[in-house]
Amino acid sequence: MIRSGAVIRRSSEPNPPEQFQRWLDRVARPIEFATRDAFAHLPTVKNLNRFVSSQVMQALSDRVYPRAIEAALLQLRELFVHDQQRLPAEDQRRRLQEATVILRALSKAAHDPSQPWNGPEPVALCEPAKDTIPSRSWWEQPIRFVKGVGPKRTMLLQRFGIETVEDALWTVPWRYEDRSVMTPIGELVPGVQASISGTIVRSEVKNARRRRLTILDIVVEDSTGRLQAVFFNQPFLEPLFTVGTSVMLTGRVVAGAQGWVSMRMEVAQYEVIGAATEAPLHVGRIVPVYHETKGWTSRQMRVLMKSLLDAHVAEAQEVLPVPLRARYRLLPIQQAIQDVHFPQSGTDGGQLDRGLTRAHRRLAFEELFVLQLALASRQRVMKEEVKQVSFNPKTPLLGKLDRALPFQLTVAQERVIREILSDMTSRKPMNRLVQGDVGSGKTIVAVQAMVLACGSGYQAALMAPTEILAEQHYRTMKGLLEPLGLSVVLVSGGGRLAARKAVREQVASGTAQVVIGTHAIIQQGVIFAKLGLAVVDEQHRFGVLQRKTLIEKGYRPDVLVLTATPIPLTLAMTVYGDLDVSVIDQMPPGRKPVRTFLLRDSQRGRAYQILRDELRSGRQAYVVYPLVEESEKTDLQAAMQGAEQLQADELAEFRVGLVHGRMKSEEKDQVMASYKKGEIQVLVSTTVVEVGVDVPNATVMMIEHAERFGLAQLHQLRGRVGRSGYQSYCLLMASGGLLFRSAKPQAAGVPASAARERLEALVRSTDGFVIAEEDLRIRGPGEFFGFRQWGIPEFRVANLVRDADLLQQARQEAFALLKQDPQLKAPAHRAVREAMLRRWEAKLELGSVS
Repeated sequence: MIRSGAVIRRSSEPNPPEQFQRWLDRVARPIEFATRDAFAHLPTVKNLNRFVSSQVMQALSDRVYPRAIEAALLQLRELFVHDQQRLPAEDQRRRLQEATVILRALSKAAHDPSQPWNGPEPVALCEPAKDTIPSRSWWEQPIRFVKGVGPKRTMLLQRFGIETVEDALWTVPWRYEDRSVMTPIGELVPGVQASISGTIVRSEVKNARRRRLTILDIVVEDSTGRLQAVFFNQPFLEPLFTVGTSVMLTGRVVAGAQGWVSMRMEVAQYEVIGAATEAPLHVGRIVPVYHETKGWTSRQMRVLMKSLLDAHVAEAQEVLPVPLRARYRLLPIQQAIQDVHFPQSGTDGGQLDRGLTRAHRRLAFEELFVLQLALASRQRVMKEEVKQVSFNPKTPLLGKLDRALPFQLTVAQERVIREILSDMTSRKPMNRLVQGDVGSGKTIVAVQAMVLACGSGYQAALMAPTEILAEQHYRTMKGLLEPLGLSVVLVSGGGRLAARKAVREQVASGTAQVVIGTHAIIQQGVIFAKLGLAVVDEQHRFGVLQRKTLIEKGYRPDVLVLTATPIPLTLAMTVYGDLDVSVIDQMPPGRKPVRTFLLRDSQRGRAYQILRDELRSGRQAYVVYPLVEESEKTDLQAAMQGAEQLQADELAEFRVGLVHGRMKSEEKDQVMASYKKGEIQVLVSTTVVEVGVDVPNATVMMIEHAERFGLAQLHQLRGRVGRSGYQSYCLLMASGGLLFRSAKPQAAGVPASAARERLEALVRSTDGFVIAEEDLRIRGPGEFFGFRQWGIPEFRVANLVRDADLLQQARQEAFALLKQDPQLKAPAHRAVREAMLRRWEAKLELGSVS
C-alpha cells in the first residue's frame, strides 16, 4: 500500500512532495478499501470515477508537476473516465489493480530526491497500463499546460469554453480577412483598408504631453513611394521596428493635413519579415479573426492556434468511419482543422465567412453525426426498455368517447391517434411527440390516449407549462371525461391546504383517474397509485430530466409530448431527436385562413374601421398590448389607458373589458366569463390570452407594438381568432418611425429591418411550420425560442440553419450505423463510440448506452 507520513515536516509550510503525498493518501483511501478482502467491499463504493477524475483535474490545476508525474496522473484519470458500476466485475477489479500500481509509483516519485519538482522532465515513472493509449489525446491535455498559456490565460480562455487542447482547436474563427493582397504604396487612396509591404526608413517615439499619449511614428518605403504609419500607446514596439526592418502592415489609410500628399496608415495588424521568419500569421495571408474578451485578443488566439497546430495536429483522431468519409468525400480531420484556422491561399472569402468551405462542412458533419448517433442510441435504449404497463385496445370507453364527440375528427387527427394507440398497445414504451399548429386539435388526440389508459385500469397525468393553461385543460377535460365516468382532478399550488391534501389523497388512492397540473406535479411529492400515461403539453423541452424524475419515482409510463409551437424540422431532429414524431398537418373543416395586415400609426383609422365592422356584425375582438418585466409598470399603464381610450372614443358604442396579469384570479375569471358569454365585445389585455382561451365568436386580433413580439408569439396570438367559419383578421400595429423609415435599433434591441422582416413573414403565411422556419432563418438558432431553454445542443462549428442538409445526412447515417452495429463494438467504430460518450454521455443520460 501507499506510504503515508514518510517525510518529516521541516517547516510550518509543507513542501510540494509533502502536499502531493497527502493528496495521494486521500485518493488512495477508497481504492484501498474497494480492493480489500479480495474486492469484497467493491459493490459498496459509489461514484469512484467522478471522485478520482475530479481529484486529478483539481491537482493538475493547483500546480505544475514534473512531466512524468503529470503523465501518470493523466493515466490514472483515464482509468476512471467511465462509470465504475457500468463495467463488468472483472474489468472493475482490473482497473483498481492498475490504479494501485500507478498510485504506488506516484508515491515513490513523491519521495525521490532526484525528482525535479521545479525542473525539466525526468524518466518515466512506470510502464503504461495495459490497453491504454501511450500518446495523449487532445481531450486529455489541459490547455493550462500548453506553452505560453498558464493559469491566468487559462481563466481568459475558459470564457470561450476552452479547457483542453481539443476545445481550443474546435474553437473556429467567426470571420476571416483577406490580407494576402499587397497594395503598392503609390496606389493607396484615403478611406480604404489595405495591406502594404516595405522597409522601415524612419522610426521615432514621441510623447504627447497633453493627452498622455505615446506615439510610435514610422515611415515605410517600397519601390512606389513612402507612407507614414502610427501606433498609439505601444512603445514596446520600438525595438521591433528599427530602421532597415522589412514589415507588412494592414490598416485604414487616412488623409493627412495636406490631403493625399500626407497620407498615413492607422495600423490594425503588423508582421515583421525576416529571413528566418516562418509564414506570416497576421498579414500577408487570409487571416482568421476570433472572438475577443478583455485581456485576450484575436492576435493572441492566432498565435496560440498556430502553436497548437504545429504541436498537436498530427495527434488528431479520426472518429468518422472510413466508408462514411469516402461516401461524402470528407477531408481528413487534420487537414480540416488546419484549413479552418489558416485557410489556403485562394480560398473563397464568401464561403469562409458563411462557413461553407470543405473544412467547415467536414467539422460540422462530425459534430452533427456524433450528436445524432447519441440520440439514436438513446432512442434504441428506450425502445429496448421492458414496458411496465399493458393497455387494452378494446376498452368500451374509447367507443363511448367517439360517440360523445360533437364534431368529426380530421384525417390528420385520426392518423396521429392510430400512431399513438399503436405505440401504447405495443410491447415497447411510447415516447412520442405530437406537433400541431394552433387550433389543429391536439387536445382531443391526447384525450383518446388518456381514455385508453384509464379504460385499462391506469391513471393518466397531463402536465402543462403554466397554472393558467393547467386550469384551462382541467375545465376542458372535466367536460369531456366526467360524462364517461372518469374522475378528473387539478393539482394546484394555490387554494386551501385541506383541499390540496384531499386531491393528493385521491391521486394516491387511485380514485382520481385523470390528474392535471403543471410539470411540477412529478416533483412535488404527488404519489400516483398506478400511473400509466404522462401527457406533457409544453412550450419548452420536456426532456431527459423530467423523464428521469418519473423513472426515479418508480413510474415508467408511456410518454406523449404535445407542442403547439411549430418546431422547424432541423430543431425537431436535435431537440426531439430521440422521440418518434407525429404531425397534425390539417386544420378542422370550415375554417378560413386569418387575413393579416401590417399597419403603421397613420393607418390606425383603417384598423378601427375593420374592428367596428366586425363588432357591428355581432363578432368580438381582442386588443393585445406587450408586457415585459423590464417595463412592466409602463406596459400595464399603456394597456389600461388604451382600454379607457377605446371605450371613450373609437369603440364607445361597444363594451370594452380589460384583463392583465396583476388582477386577482377571481376578477380575471369574471371578465373572461363575460367575454365568453358575449357580454363584453372587446377584450383589451396583456399577453395572458396567448394560450388557453377559446372564443370562436372572436374574429379580430389587434396587436399593439407588434414589433416588440417574437414571431412565434405573434403566431400564437393570431391563433386565438379564426376558430369558426367566420372570416377573421389579425391587425399588426407597428411603430412607423421604427419600422417604416429607419433602420435604427428599436426598444427591444432588434434591428428594425429584422423586426419588419418578421412581421412581413407573418403577413405572407398562416402556416406555423413555415413561420417557424422563417423565424429560425431570421433570428438564427442562438436566439430562436431561447436556445438553452429548449435544451438545443450548442455547437462549435455546425449551424442548424446553414447546415440543415448535413443534419439530415448525419441523422440517416447515424441510424444506419446503429442498425449495422447497435452497440458500436466493432473496432472500426470504437473511436466514434468514445467520442459520442465523451461529448454527450452526461448531457443526454446515455448511461445504459455505455
